[in-house]
Amino acid sequence: MSKEIKQSLFIMVFGTFFGILCSTLMNVALPTFMTVFHVNSSTVQWISNGYMLVSAMMIPVSAYLTKKYTFRALFITFSVIFLAGTLLGSIAQSFFILILGRMIQAIGSGVMMPLVNILAIRYAEPTKKGAVMGIVGLAFNFSPIIGPTLSGVILTYLSWRYLFILVLPFIIIDIGLALRSLPRVPTNETPKLDGIGLILVSFGSLGLLWSFSNVGQYTLTSPFVLVPFAVGLLFTALFIRQQIHTANPLINLQIFKNVQFTTATSLNALIVATMYGNTILLPLLIQTIMHQSPIISGLAILPGACLTGVMSPISGRLFDRYPVRVIVTTGLLIDCFGTMMQAFIDVNASVAMLTVGQTVRQLGLVLILIPIQTQALTKLPNRLIADGVATFNTLRQIAGSFGTAIIIATINLATKFFSGHPNAPQIGIQSGFTMCLLFLLIALGVSTKLLTVREVA
Repeated sequence: MSKEIKQSLFIMVFGTFFGILCSTLMNVALPTFMTVFHVNSSTVQWISNGYMLVSAMMIPVSAYLTKKYTFRALFITFSVIFLAGTLLGSIAQSFFILILGRMIQAIGSGVMMPLVNILAIRYAEPTKKGAVMGIVGLAFNFSPIIGPTLSGVILTYLSWRYLFILVLPFIIIDIGLALRSLPRVPTNETPKLDGIGLILVSFGSLGLLWSFSNVGQYTLTSPFVLVPFAVGLLFTALFIRQQIHTANPLINLQIFKNVQFTTATSLNALIVATMYGNTILLPLLIQTIMHQSPIISGLAILPGACLTGVMSPISGRLFDRYPVRVIVTTGLLIDCFGTMMQAFIDVNASVAMLTVGQTVRQLGLVLILIPIQTQALTKLPNRLIADGVATFNTLRQIAGSFGTAIIIATINLATKFFSGHPNAPQIGIQSGFTMCLLFLLIALGVSTKLLTVREVA
């Protein structure tokens, strides 16, 4: 990898770090937003879910944009859009303006993310792809975990507005670096944007997420649950059918003929659902059940977040040396053990015990995430890498949104079911952890399709 590419990768990882950080930076602040803007738990989660959903909708567009425009033009343009959304969020006077700022942030972040992956996979040496993706993992896997810790510290000493304000100078610095150093590499492709496909996948994802978000606030048979679910399924099915038959698909579905890509992408979706859901579960448990401050809930996540930062480059190197199935199975078993520690925790347990469980979980997660992402993308031919990156990251974001919605719905349903029990709120949160454990057990079954040798024969 040339010096110019290394420099470009650093600039883009730096900017993307803050884009992904903002996906979970607000999670600890959800109780604060409920109080400040007088909204309920189902409404306030759109601060997190809406961000991830809009970001997910932008990622498929990136497959088209990266073929038509230069990395420099795209990264600078969407960094400026992210900056504008961050500024709007910092001055928001209403919940609507706050959500609007988050949506604009997500538009910028949604295109910044896949650019990093494409650059890394295209230009890394074949025997060092895992190591390079381990560095990229600092943005993709460390930043969403450290978000709640930073948020806890900020909310303890400063206003919620500083969740936006403190991000601003770093994005401005990164834009300055990009303007100065990102190379102008021309592109020779002239693709066509599949507008119909984009509309179909957007409405499909929105309908499904809306349905899951309403579970718990309404009954399962409520039209507020059934109607958006049916609409979401319909548009998703239409999207798949349209992509198969159109000459210029938004996403080339040939990528799913690659078993390793499909397996790794499915695993990533299941694991990310638990990762994002957990960043909401722990703050809820520590703040609402244990009655601790936001900084305590943030500090409970800190050791696991630090471990993720240290282990991300190491897990990438492990991919370059050992069979991916061995690494992933080991990580899943560790993650299951840590999740069980949280799901079956005693009512009188300490924050320290929760912290240990979270740290164990993060050790398992960081062993999994980099290898499966590298496995998915390195097994595709170069002509399909942009489509593979877009699909992998889109499903990652949607899984984070759906996972969060399903876990919140599980909490609400369990709390209602045990409403007569004095510990009903804690039982609800423990049910959320149990749902995470179920996702991980399914992932163990899926992982059996990963390779048992280091390279494809």
